[in-house]
Amino acid sequence: MNFNGCVFYIAFVCIKYLYLTKLMLENNMEQASTRKFSVSLSFEEIRLPPFEDILILGNKCPQGKVGVYRSFQLLVPDEFEVVEPKSDIIEAVFINKRLLKKIDIEKILSILSDKVFPFVSESEILKVDFKVRINYDPIETDSL
Repeated sequence: MNFNGCVFYIAFVCIKYLYLTKLMLENNMEQASTRKFSVSLSFEEIRLPPFEDILILGNKCPQGKVGVYRSFQLLVPDEFEVVEPKSDIIEAVFINKRLLKKIDIEKILSILSDKVFPFVSESEILKVDFKVRINYDPIETDSL
């Protein structure tokens, strides 16, 4: 290969490199201009207070029993019964009064003491979903 052939080959390689670089840049610009975003969205209605059944306050909860009680009186007056259980960790339990029409407060506290209180830390507020379902055996009667 003579000198002119070498120069021609080097020029060819450089032009090919520049061409490929240009194609890559154009490809990146096309990708940037066709970038798409996807958004997932969901929403639902909330009720105040943001729980329905039972709220348990630890002894060192920042809001405190009085603060939570006052906010409930503003949001949902007379809907919750406040109970102060005999516990070193629990300051208060707020129970929706509609639950008390179905099950005795002592029974609720007994269930909470066995199943929930052991998992409550002193500084937290715990929301408890407490659903009561009443079933009857078949009812027999002489006449309808």
